[in-house]
Amino acid sequence: MDDEATTLPAGDQYDLAKVGAHWQQEIERAQRYFKSWVDRCTKIEKIYLQQQADQTSAAKRRFPMLWANTSVLQPAVYARVPQPVVERRFKDSQPVARMASELVERNLAFTADDADLDSVMRAVRDDFLLCARGTVWLRYEADFEPIDMGVEPSDADDGLMGEEGLSPLEQITDERVCIDYVHWSDFLHSPARRWKDVTWVARRVPMTDAEFDKRFPKGRASLAANGAGSNHGTNSTERAQNEGKTYVWEIWCKTEDYTVWIAEGAPVALEVSEPPLKLTRFFPCPRPSYGTVSTGSLIPVPDYVYYQQQCDEIDNLTRRINKLTDQLRLKVFYPSGDGSVSPAIEKAMRPENDTVMVPIPEWAAFTDKGGSKAIVTLPIDDVQKVIVACIEARKQLIEDVYQITGISDIVRGDTQASETATAQRIKSQWGSIRIRDRQAELARFARDIVSIAGEIICDQFQPETLMLVSGIQLPTAAQKQQVQMQMQQQQMMAQQATMRAQQMGQPAPPPQPPQLPPEIQQMMQQPTIDEVVQLLRNDSVRGFRIDIETDSTIEPDEDAEKQRRMEFVEMIGGFMQQAGAIAQQTPMLVPVMVETLLFAARGFRAGRQLENTLEQVGAQLSQAATAPRPPPEPTPEQMINLKTAQVKAGAEEKKAQLSVAQAQIEHQTTVEQARSDMAAQALQQFQQQPPAYQ
Repeated sequence: MDDEATTLPAGDQYDLAKVGAHWQQEIERAQRYFKSWVDRCTKIEKIYLQQQADQTSAAKRRFPMLWANTSVLQPAVYARVPQPVVERRFKDSQPVARMASELVERNLAFTADDADLDSVMRAVRDDFLLCARGTVWLRYEADFEPIDMGVEPSDADDGLMGEEGLSPLEQITDERVCIDYVHWSDFLHSPARRWKDVTWVARRVPMTDAEFDKRFPKGRASLAANGAGSNHGTNSTERAQNEGKTYVWEIWCKTEDYTVWIAEGAPVALEVSEPPLKLTRFFPCPRPSYGTVSTGSLIPVPDYVYYQQQCDEIDNLTRRINKLTDQLRLKVFYPSGDGSVSPAIEKAMRPENDTVMVPIPEWAAFTDKGGSKAIVTLPIDDVQKVIVACIEARKQLIEDVYQITGISDIVRGDTQASETATAQRIKSQWGSIRIRDRQAELARFARDIVSIAGEIICDQFQPETLMLVSGIQLPTAAQKQQVQMQMQQQQMMAQQATMRAQQMGQPAPPPQPPQLPPEIQQMMQQPTIDEVVQLLRNDSVRGFRIDIETDSTIEPDEDAEKQRRMEFVEMIGGFMQQAGAIAQQTPMLVPVMVETLLFAARGFRAGRQLENTLEQVGAQLSQAATAPRPPPEPTPEQMINLKTAQVKAGAEEKKAQLSVAQAQIEHQTTVEQARSDMAAQALQQFQQQPPAYQ
């Protein structure tokens, strides 16, 4: 951007003529900047499609090296559509973040199918391999319908518009994210060394007359006055494609924070407005998928440039081989009438001459120069040797091309039967190092596309659309509040019934929790859609709690996927077996084991589908482990032993009682005997004393 851009007015009032003149200069400057690359890519595309200007028989004999290499690399760098993966950035228990991730992931999966992301990525892949740059453009579209409120539009706020240009009398009926493929010649950006230094991006959009009049009702007069907007093309194919269309540049300027629509070649802008999307990185397109670029410029270098000379030599050898192959015909010379020898031999050597017998007028002169027999054949052994030498030279050039492009023999399927599987795996690992960079670049590009689409979904989609597309129904805050009020009413009614029973002197019924249907209980355990939307709308919190990625864009290894699933199943089975034994001995460790299981399950891609179930089961196990347990019922053997012990205890008790009774009897007898002895002794003493009156 030059200093003129800083003088543009801010706000809603723009000088369309000044803005148009400024951006026409910027577009022309960028086109001059990329002109050499565009010319080079145009030639490469013609070579790839075999659309050379000269179509003679000699020119047709070409070796399609560029097409062959591109066909090999196409499935190697991109083989399947990327699947969105939306995860919590931190693998902990966050119900709101988990539900938000599930909603966004399902909406992104639907968007990828609806926008045909696979065909878009394949087109980008072809541009990436041929021209070293591929680009897409993302848009948000919504359909509106009026709300029937029983009033005329003039009676309701006089047609005032709400936020984002939405009238209070309109509602969104359908909304979507569109992913548009942009041809390599229809994309421009400001000249810069790095993508972070780019200040504006632009794409050229072909519009039919109906589309143009619908999008810019007042723009047709400007085009008619200036004769701009048409692009007839340089050949018949382009002229047929461009017939009846108007080319318009859509420009997003980061420094001025606005978007500009301007017809190609028109000095007046069609529209200047604020960006319709508030994206984190401003541009509605990801960083293009670049091939070979240097640190000093964003002008890419196509791969074909590095082996173009070898391809030219291969084409020359191919034409030479074809010409020599035409000479591999049986030519027989025999004596004829008067004439010259040279014209006959020259005529016989012509490729289009298929005559087997060739008459020689001056046979004597012919024999004097080496022809000693009546019939002489043309020696073709030398021609065959030359053809073999040309084939070997061409083969070596093809090998040189494979070395330059990095296509290993294992990728092309060229291997030996004597090689072991380990040797082939090592060759594949080291032979595809440069291909991995291209795979990583396209995977990064797909991830950026999904990230921008996810940002648009989070910021623009209505809660009803999020739930409708994902198939997940979440309660609103009002619904949860209504259920809670019903539960409170049930509790109050139970308390009143208890008080009435106490007043009437009747036993109060035991307190019971409010009974809810299973679907209502499940609804109460889920977060509300209001909490989820609040998280999605908050850019700062969303970035810390939700991470949007994609899985691999190359062909997956089915055996590896099965192995990962088996590892997850084995991990769960082994852990549950060990945890069951520990839980029986030490119930207090059940919560720790549940958290350990969830920590391990969140690390597996397959564990996301079971995480909610594992959390519910884990909560039930933890609650059951901490609750007081009734004493276990005795086994039959324990019952027999208990009864035997009770019988023995009863016998011992009776024996002890008899012992106590016998001891009491003996004690009583001893006491009575002592008393009897004392009485007898007293009587004896009384009898032995003399009477007192004596």
